[in-house]
Amino acid sequence: MRLIQSLLLVLALATVAGCEPASTTSGGDMKFSPVTSQFKNTDVTGLEYAKDFALTDHNGKPRTIADFKGKAVLIFFGYTQCPDVCPTTMAEMAAVMKELGPLADKVQVLFVTLDPERDTQALLSKYVPAFDPRFLGLYGDKAATEKVAKDFKIFFQKVPGKSADSYTIDHTAGSYVFDAQGRVRLFVRHGQGAAPIAHDLKLLLEAP
Repeated sequence: MRLIQSLLLVLALATVAGCEPASTTSGGDMKFSPVTSQFKNTDVTGLEYAKDFALTDHNGKPRTIADFKGKAVLIFFGYTQCPDVCPTTMAEMAAVMKELGPLADKVQVLFVTLDPERDTQALLSKYVPAFDPRFLGLYGDKAATEKVAKDFKIFFQKVPGKSADSYTIDHTAGSYVFDAQGRVRLFVRHGQGAAPIAHDLKLLLEAP
């Protein structure tokens, strides 16, 4: 996973280098508060990818980013049998919700499985809400999973195990954050603890 996290950092830095902050654009209609310069995580405002998805939640309801308008959305890609990064991230997000207090009701955490072969709706409905009952698991078939991973530039690759169904999956360890208007705004690094993430979500939720 160290290699994946290193690649992820390179991706995040490349993304920043290729984006002009929307607040400096005079002719566009996307203008954000200067408060965004205080983000602890990577500001990716104006990103030309990671804009939407079409998946099904663990209750069987079709979902897109528009369903969560009015809330900040944090979206993480993983799989339920992940031994380290995924449960650590989900536990971290549960801690973020606690730190946000009443503002947590304005945040939606989404867990997108990269393992539709094993992560059924029934399994996701038990795994994801175990961290926080407000969290939602999302899934699609193989084609939909590959599409959303490509759209969000998420790397994932099966690593064979001792048997056909005991494989693991190497994957990108970071998360994306959308603002309440459904625009991608942040790339969140893995393993930094709850405080920086809660800080950035508060900025997004409290910005005019």
